Amino acid sequence: MFESFFPKPKVFFFSLAIWVVFLIALWYSVGERLGQVIGFDLSVSEPVIGLGHFITPEFLWFDTYYLLGTLGFYFFWRRHSAHVWQNWSVLGSALLIYLSYASVQVSVVINAWYGPFYDDIQKALSGNGAIPASQIYGHFIVFCTIAFPYIAFIIANRFFTSHFIFRWRTAMNDFYVKRWKRVRHIEGASQRIQEDTMRFAAIMEGLGVAFVDSIMTLIAFLPVLAALSVHVETLPVLGSIPYPLVTISIVWSIFGTLLLLLAGIQLPGLEFRNQRVEAAFRKELVLGEDNEDKAKPMTLHDLFANVRKNYFRIYLHYTYFNLFRYMYIQADNVIAYIFLVPTIISGRITLGIMNQILRAFGQVASSFQFLVSSWTTIIELISIYKRLQAFEAAINDQPLPQIDQNFVESGHQED
Repeated sequence: MFESFFPKPKVFFFSLAIWVVFLIALWYSVGERLGQVIGFDLSVSEPVIGLGHFITPEFLWFDTYYLLGTLGFYFFWRRHSAHVWQNWSVLGSALLIYLSYASVQVSVVINAWYGPFYDDIQKALSGNGAIPASQIYGHFIVFCTIAFPYIAFIIANRFFTSHFIFRWRTAMNDFYVKRWKRVRHIEGASQRIQEDTMRFAAIMEGLGVAFVDSIMTLIAFLPVLAALSVHVETLPVLGSIPYPLVTISIVWSIFGTLLLLLAGIQLPGLEFRNQRVEAAFRKELVLGEDNEDKAKPMTLHDLFANVRKNYFRIYLHYTYFNLFRYMYIQADNVIAYIFLVPTIISGRITLGIMNQILRAFGQVASSFQFLVSSWTTIIELISIYKRLQAFEAAINDQPLPQIDQNFVESGHQED
């Protein structure tokens, strides 16, 4: 899965983690001074609402820093361990991350736009004519200059992401096909090369992009939420705490994540077993097409009984998993309002600031809730990963993973 696309995956990702930590430490320690030395004017200025945000010295310096860091890592691996897919796996991944970052920055700009817009709406609703209609229309014009170019950007982003993921699938396909003689006897070999790689790529396209977006959203919105916390002095029950909005969003999201992890802990294994019993049933039917001695009614009855038994287990586990999931989602709709009640009734914030807080809180909380919103998809990805992992173990003459050993030892029968 990874060896086909990335050079020496274990060493590669370990070195990537070290390099990222180094770049972050350098950015926050001497990044501003380095930018000023290069020639960027990084003096503190008011936030720019509109497309001008993307050509500010701060934004352009970050672009330059990111490009230099990416090229340094790329050329190191190009020299250390060249790989046929290196341009896509290294440079392509870096571009995807940057595109996600730029996309999140659009959300940051729109969040800043909501402040003056709703403040003017609040003043206009007083009915004293303090806000002319042209000023409201002006806000909409600014919004359009942000939102409509973003449409073209997001379409181009999705186009490139699709090509990136298909290249990864192509790399896996080539890797397995070259070893076809060694794996053709493995149960479900054709399915693993065709269907599992296809599903792995499809899930990675959605899930991978969502994960990167969540990380970029945290990076972009945590400072925004921290700055907005100055408007919130006290919280219900908790009273006054440092950075209250940030603290609450993190605690609430961790609670939801742990809740659903515990509720769905059995699901990955059940999904994996489901693929195995479905594959065994399908294989017997395929063999019966050319061989009268195969696909006997009694054999098919037993194999389908395994399918039915495993599905009924999945339905049971998803019942209580969804119970906790939807209870949490419904509570999430109002949790921010609950903690803002003392601030709202004190009149310390305007309608514009309240909307900025709610949107920023929602962005940060949803990022921390990545596992909550994506857990069912993650379960499917884990089950596919387990199948391909067992496939690769057979290719490399290694012991099968424990769950595969249990399946083989049980003679394709589910406990």
